[in-house]
Amino acid sequence: MTLSVSLSNALSGLSAASRAADLVSSNIANALTPGYGPRAPALSARALGGVAVEGVQRDVDPVLVADRRQADAARAGAEAERGFLSRLERLIGGPDDPGALSARVAEFEAALTSAAGDPAAPQRLEASVMAAERLASGLRDAAEGVQAMRAEADGDIAGMVDRMNAGLARVQDLNSTIVATDARGQDTAGLLDRRQQAIDGLAELVPLREVARPGGAVALYTAGGAALLDGTAAEIGFDPSPVVTATLRAETGGLSGLTIDGRTPGPGAFDGGALESRFALRDDLAVSAQTGLDALARDLVARVGDDLPDASRPPGAPGLFTDAGAAFDPGTEAGLAGRIAVNDAVRPEAGGAAWRLRDGLGAAGPGSAGDGSLLGAMRDALAERRAPVSDGFGPTPRGVGALAADLSAQVATRGQAAEARQSHAAARHSELVEAEGRAGVDTDDELQSLLLIEQTYGANARMIRAIDEMMDTLTRL
Repeated sequence: MTLSVSLSNALSGLSAASRAADLVSSNIANALTPGYGPRAPALSARALGGVAVEGVQRDVDPVLVADRRQADAARAGAEAERGFLSRLERLIGGPDDPGALSARVAEFEAALTSAAGDPAAPQRLEASVMAAERLASGLRDAAEGVQAMRAEADGDIAGMVDRMNAGLARVQDLNSTIVATDARGQDTAGLLDRRQQAIDGLAELVPLREVARPGGAVALYTAGGAALLDGTAAEIGFDPSPVVTATLRAETGGLSGLTIDGRTPGPGAFDGGALESRFALRDDLAVSAQTGLDALARDLVARVGDDLPDASRPPGAPGLFTDAGAAFDPGTEAGLAGRIAVNDAVRPEAGGAAWRLRDGLGAAGPGSAGDGSLLGAMRDALAERRAPVSDGFGPTPRGVGALAADLSAQVATRGQAAEARQSHAAARHSELVEAEGRAGVDTDDELQSLLLIEQTYGANARMIRAIDEMMDTLTRL
């Protein structure tokens, strides 16, 4: 081996050691950077001796990354469901909540009982009217809250679709840059980190499958099989609704669904993740809650309406509880809880009189002050065990108070199930994040590698110094 070849070998060793030291410092600096893949030099032996740096190896476990992305999506969906049900529980109220719907029904029944015991006392009649108004306002507030959450979910979907489109465009641009950079033989590790971070942001919205393509590019598909990016990014379409009401349903075309490049995807294309959870909230959970509130409102309207022995009320006239002031039409049950109101005939502030609660809603003047039969009939109608008029509660006979308690229990049960799913999703996500962290940069290993690099660098430096001394000696001969 000639001295020039020996010098070339030693210089290549110095170059490789210098590159390795650069990568170690980069690894340690980015130990906590999300999406960063640990780097190591790709080395090979040169034909005439020495070492060549072929490139940079980025060490990432694709299976672990895919599992963690699935966990990201599951956690986001479970958190959204649990958050909605928690808010719904507060709207309807629990067993110990004095403002709960069941408590307002009990308050109304107690006020009617008190008024029936002393029908001549105007303050008891007024208290009954006020209790009826609190019950109606409780139903309206709950229904308004449900529709507000549906509108919020619709707006969230629009924002997430914008994020999806922007993120897919970003991944498409990075794909192009990675392919071009790789073709020039340059390092693409930093670009791969940025692409992983971009895909991670999308995976929280929709569970994704990443498929490798030639040149370092990737294609993205949803877990349901819809193509979001394969060469060119798809355009996700969604038309947000300016107003969301109880009568608007996605199945009847009143609310928008998603499209991919203008076409409606197949069922389950976007299942899982934060995006799908907003659709479930808007079109399933909230609609189910509204249906329960409407069923409770309809049962209440029927019990203290046509079912009462009130001869003063003309046929077809509204009862004590009205549909926005009018008689209830069974064909318009959707949204009734948001429209229910106490009849103006008994409301002094609307020109009515509380004594009509005792003497009849259509009475022209006060009747016998000691006759509490109509008040007793209202109280008995509320407590009577009968099958609900609507299908929302099943056929089991029970009173209005029991219906309200059942509605609260249904929401609480769903909330407990959602909380269990959220806990499981959060635990799985935490475990996978920790596993990904363990598979990432290990600073102890990196420092040990740095010691080896130092030794290698020193050995090659000593070789160069020895060659230099030998060449000096030869030149002096």
